Amino acid sequence: MGNGAVITIFSFVAGASRLQRKELTLQGVPRLELQQRVRRVSRAHIRWVTLACLFMAVATRGSSVQNSSATTAGKARNSAPTASSSEPADPAQIFQSGQEALKQNRLDEAEHDFREVIAVNPQVGGAYANLGVVYMRRKQWTRALEALRKAERLLPDVPGIRLNIGLVYYRRNEFLKAIPFFESVVREQPAALQPRHLLGLCYFFTERWADSAKTLQPLWTQESAQLSYLYVLSIAAHRAGLKDLDESATAQLIKTGEGSPEFHLFMGKAHLNLEQYDLALADFQAAAEARPNLTFVHFNLGLTYRKKQDYEHARDEFLKDAAVEPDLAFNYDELGDVYALMQQDSNAEKSYREALRRDPRLVNSYVGLAKIYRRAQKYQAALVAIDTAGKLEPDRTDIHYLKGQILLRMGRKEEGKKEMETSVRLDNEHRAQREKQTETGTVPSPELLQEEQ
Repeated sequence: MGNGAVITIFSFVAGASRLQRKELTLQGVPRLELQQRVRRVSRAHIRWVTLACLFMAVATRGSSVQNSSATTAGKARNSAPTASSSEPADPAQIFQSGQEALKQNRLDEAEHDFREVIAVNPQVGGAYANLGVVYMRRKQWTRALEALRKAERLLPDVPGIRLNIGLVYYRRNEFLKAIPFFESVVREQPAALQPRHLLGLCYFFTERWADSAKTLQPLWTQESAQLSYLYVLSIAAHRAGLKDLDESATAQLIKTGEGSPEFHLFMGKAHLNLEQYDLALADFQAAAEARPNLTFVHFNLGLTYRKKQDYEHARDEFLKDAAVEPDLAFNYDELGDVYALMQQDSNAEKSYREALRRDPRLVNSYVGLAKIYRRAQKYQAALVAIDTAGKLEPDRTDIHYLKGQILLRMGRKEEGKKEMETSVRLDNEHRAQREKQTETGTVPSPELLQEEQ
């Protein structure tokens, strides 16, 4: 699939008081790497799923905004400003100027213009929507979310805005928060490819295997030539016990991709997570020989070598992947783990910091820093790091356990004991949940949260 997501851009047409529908496609987005049919769902894979940006439009006349499927029309006030000779500045002209700047990716100019429109009239939902797009392009997710939420309140009937909100959560790896927004768009536009694909992936990453398979299956006609789609569908169907769909997707995957570098990459990942390290190594090496710059191939080679406890080769492979993908935070996160295993804490700390500079939500890097500082008896720094990790993932048992250890070493015995007790309680709750899921015939994968990071 040409993975994409909708970005709503409101366009004010000069000389007319209406919004005009626009559609553009942004190419060159990093490809999607998918998770494997195995007992574990690697935390790295979740981050690898990336999106294209398909610019979706909203047609309107006067104050009514029509949704992008053109099947329903929602009332929306002030979706774009109208020209008025009584105003000292023409907000319609400013809006159009911002729109043109956004199309040409002149983000500073676009931000300035849309903010100027909002200063004249803070009820212009289209200005907030486009401002959200500016921040999305800059990967300023918090600011994007604030702007899009304001746009949603002013234009609740525009599905593209809700889709963008879901996309922001998706890009922040907050899949549970993204799901309701994607679901709402799919309900309104069941035939739309992008929101359905994104929803299926969110179900996949939150281990809702049956929901993922059933959401993605209707895309077979459009997507069955795409290895990434077939791989996710086969995994989800297998986990959900949908045998016929699993076999169909797997057969199509082999037919479509056998012998290609991407196929070797997917098969290597499957072997890796089945702990078949030599088979994984052979597939990853075949992929790397065929295409040395293939996205994620060196990353997965690094993972395989790390599992084989060959830390020097693992380090070298992560460094190779960092050369191909310098902004992939997980390369530095994994390098931090490798350096820590090699007892090179200084290099490990630098790598974790590099990872967090690229992605400040990487829990593993905070946990890694906390362990380094604990070993160095820098307990206050360790506490700061583990507290940050706990805010991001409050139900991780290992985080509470490590925090308990740090507090005990700081002499804060009661607090340390409480964290230890919380760790035990959470572990028991997760165990009970696993047992319940097994009894009801579902296929759980709690390792995503329980795995020692």
